[in-house]
Amino acid sequence: MHTEINLFEKPIERIKITCDLMGIADEFERKLSELETHLEGLVADGETSEDRLTVSGLSFLKGTARR
Repeated sequence: MHTEINLFEKPIERIKITCDLMGIADEFERKLSELETHLEGLVADGETSEDRLTVSGLSFLKGTARR
């Protein structure tokens, strides 16, 4: 039996909803690839908390928005 666990699904959905509420949905779409890479790195380092991944993803987007 093969079960796929996707730790990114909920955090990315939460980040997308937050960006929509903040009026920066375009920024989310532009940075989605970089965001996924960032989250993959965190998971590779052992992070499994969906809440922490969400907060880190939002912080990542906030940091890249200033560039």
